[in-house]
Amino acid sequence: MDPVTLTVVILVIATALVFDFTNGFHDTANAMATSIATGALKPKTAVMAAGTLNLIGAFLSTEVAKTISGGIINEQQVTIQAGFIFAGLVGAILWNLITWLVGLPSSSSHALFGGLVGAVIVGAGVEGVNFMAVLNKILIPALISPVIAGFAAFCAVRVMSAVVKKMNEQQMEEGYRHGQTITACLLALSHGTNDAQKTMGIITLTLIAVGEQASGTGPQFWVVLICGLAIAMGTYMGGWRVIRTLGKGLTEVTPLQGFASEAASTTTILVSSHLGFALSTTQVCSGSIIGCGLGKKGNAVNWKVAGKMLIAWLVTFPAAGLVGALACALAKTSIYGTIAVAVLFVACAFIIFRLSRRNPVNATNVNEGTDVKLNPTNDAAAQA
Repeated sequence: MDPVTLTVVILVIATALVFDFTNGFHDTANAMATSIATGALKPKTAVMAAGTLNLIGAFLSTEVAKTISGGIINEQQVTIQAGFIFAGLVGAILWNLITWLVGLPSSSSHALFGGLVGAVIVGAGVEGVNFMAVLNKILIPALISPVIAGFAAFCAVRVMSAVVKKMNEQQMEEGYRHGQTITACLLALSHGTNDAQKTMGIITLTLIAVGEQASGTGPQFWVVLICGLAIAMGTYMGGWRVIRTLGKGLTEVTPLQGFASEAASTTTILVSSHLGFALSTTQVCSGSIIGCGLGKKGNAVNWKVAGKMLIAWLVTFPAAGLVGALACALAKTSIYGTIAVAVLFVACAFIIFRLSRRNPVNATNVNEGTDVKLNPTNDAAAQA
């Protein structure tokens, strides 16, 4: 491997790990938002548990990684350069940071896929993308999975509410609060089996692109290890802004609802990981939270916040793709173009970080400042 290619590969791997880190803190909310909102877990305890379980989950499956490294990109038909992958990662990370800044639980997964597809189209042409794989393994699961998780959570809340109706409400709520500890941990574990693998797939694709690994092979052990560690560290940092939105911004979640939501999300994600579907854990968890809100009589769902989330979901893929395409257009000119992309990326990330300091959200105020209010009708029903 020549020095220039080696430099770009190192840059790609480092950037991929940065994405993995942002994926961790951006998507911590997926596993722990409802448990933090109901008080089942203390914020710091929750993110520590989530980080540890994300690391363990990274070693349980590699099917999603294989989908990315040998599914959506036609590396056997066209020449995929490491610089293209770097440009795609830049698009994904910047979108993650922007949506984190405004507290929107958008999909890190779709940001990654969008950035990668946009970069490859500019760098290698449309023939470099396997659009059927994108449709079957990414876009269709994106539409179906939140609906399935939401329906499962809705049904679970209905059934459990009927069962505990004549029981001591306080004791039952306490029991479900303890149950949330288990379901939240299982959800964090399932998150590791799906999201950590996406970065593994990107690094594996890079190694294949430069001839350091055979096409069609899965991630090497060292790739699994560093990706698991990166997402675990990001998770431990805690994406408090997104946790606030999911835990308190959509609906007021009770322990019973939190238990149902986490159980539905866990099941959906684990099944998808086994099948190699690179779905959005953010969309799955958001769908289940909305489902559990609709399932309990007297509960309000903040459709304004849900609408903003839907818009973010719809624009994530093309927005990240556009940034990835622009970055690739500059990066493919020369090594200096790649360096220019890196400098611009660092500058934009720094600006976003500085903006976030104006209104900090952390473990001490994550459950404050919500917009969810019961309307008078629902309020009366809730008190009945």
